[in-house]
Amino acid sequence: MSQDTKVKTTESSPPAPSKTRKSLPVLDPSGDYYYWWLNTMVFPVMYNLIILVCRSCFPDLQHGYLVAWLVLDYTSDLLYLLDIVVRFHTGFLEQGILVVDKGRISSRYVRTWSFLLDLASLMPTDVVYLRLGPHTPTLRLNRFLRAPRLFEAFDRTETRTAYPNAFRIAKLMFYIFVVIHWNSCLYFALSLYLGFGRDAWVYPDPAQPGFERLRRQYLYSFYFSTLILTTVGDTPPPAREEEYLFMVGDFLLAVMGFATIMGSMSSVIYNMNTADAAFYPDHGLVKKYMKLQHVNRKLEQRVIDWYQHLQINKKITNEIAILLHLPERLRAEVAVSVHLSTLSQVQIFQNCEASLLEELVLKLQPQTYSPGEYVCRKGDIGREMYIIREGQLAVVADDGITQYAVLGAGLYFGEISIINIKGNMSGNRRTANIKSIGYSDLFCLSKEDLQEVLSEYPQAQTVMEEKGREILLKMNKLDMNAEAAEIALQEATESRLRGLDQQLDDLQTKFARLLAELESSALKIAYRVERLEWQTREWPMPEDLAGADDKGEPGEGTSKDEEGRATQEGTPGPE
Repeated sequence: MSQDTKVKTTESSPPAPSKTRKSLPVLDPSGDYYYWWLNTMVFPVMYNLIILVCRSCFPDLQHGYLVAWLVLDYTSDLLYLLDIVVRFHTGFLEQGILVVDKGRISSRYVRTWSFLLDLASLMPTDVVYLRLGPHTPTLRLNRFLRAPRLFEAFDRTETRTAYPNAFRIAKLMFYIFVVIHWNSCLYFALSLYLGFGRDAWVYPDPAQPGFERLRRQYLYSFYFSTLILTTVGDTPPPAREEEYLFMVGDFLLAVMGFATIMGSMSSVIYNMNTADAAFYPDHGLVKKYMKLQHVNRKLEQRVIDWYQHLQINKKITNEIAILLHLPERLRAEVAVSVHLSTLSQVQIFQNCEASLLEELVLKLQPQTYSPGEYVCRKGDIGREMYIIREGQLAVVADDGITQYAVLGAGLYFGEISIINIKGNMSGNRRTANIKSIGYSDLFCLSKEDLQEVLSEYPQAQTVMEEKGREILLKMNKLDMNAEAAEIALQEATESRLRGLDQQLDDLQTKFARLLAELESSALKIAYRVERLEWQTREWPMPEDLAGADDKGEPGEGTSKDEEGRATQEGTPGPE
């Protein structure tokens, strides 16, 4: 084989695949993965906050389960270390865009206080075990510095949960438990320092039957701390200075805790009332109004039953006000996901543009009708169409008892009355009495809202009118002669309008010409007046002429004929 062949073979051979190192992805701080990691970090943080102080104050607990504590300690340390790795791979928003550059993420994280706290919480203080022994868990108190991750997880959960008020109450109860737990541990440690059983205030002597057990020690301390922090009383009076200081500190903590609890509960109750007021109308004002106006008892009970039905069955009648603060497109998507399937069942709205249906969905008004209540009566002017969301409606005779048909969920009526169809024999009036059999939930679409939307979609309006004509033809409610007459009248009206538009254009043209001529004449007159003003400025004033006569110049005996001759001979006059 020649040397050239070897060179070509070497050049044509594919390059060896390079080894690519897989790196961890960047997490979105508002994404699901980051949220679940925060929930995972709740466990090691809560373990250190609750168990570590308990092991430090109850020696029997530390000695009895040493192996389990060591395993849990270093498992939590491993999660702490992984949490730092996650923080180095968590992006941040800059001008609304997620930054995924790991170099920028790392430099930003390193410059924050969170990084210093995370490092301090992982300092290997356990090496002092080699000198003091493994029964000194107070060396791990620096693990408390990771508590901000617990608060962050609580905030995210409160935002995501469907029951925020219940979560706030549960979070408040957890904080109360942690405070009482810490206080009970400190009480037991203080009793150990002062000596068990030395007086009635400290923990009893463990030599007494039953008080040597670990469970009894913790429950007694927890109960005693609960009595102090709730200011219930029935606690032995302190006898030593240390006991007095402990009680004073607990009383101050109890006052602050009581204020915090009352404020938090008031906030929760206020939020619940505000949510109820936003979802359901206030029936108190209506009840007071009916009482002041002396409405009969039967009608008042019907109104009260209607409000009670809304509250019990969680019926929402003011969806537009609830979704008002959402951006328009997001509000449309929410409404579409809830109501589009119902609106698309209407025959005249089928095969319409998606954007048209989205705008119509935003116009739907939920309404709830009580048993026996009329939705519409025969002869009423139709200004709305209705879509049955839930319940049953009856088409009844004028007596209100005889039923011709029953309409169920998913059906609709009144759609012809909101479209101006030429030749409609009913004249946009209701042709039947429709009454609610039980409680019925309907969607209402007004004529004005439909016309407002259709003004931007002329083709859709034409299609809907054609579908309405087909429905009227099937019902024998379309007068062809009247339709032709209306069409002819509309064409004549449009022709007259076009003629009026043309005449108006001609008049505007003539008026523009006259205005231009007027402006030109005014400009010429102003120019001539200005010229005359300049000419008259050089004429002698009457005072000057009188002074000349007094001096004899040109002389008193000068006659008018002489002045005229002088002028004719070429004496220059005023320019």
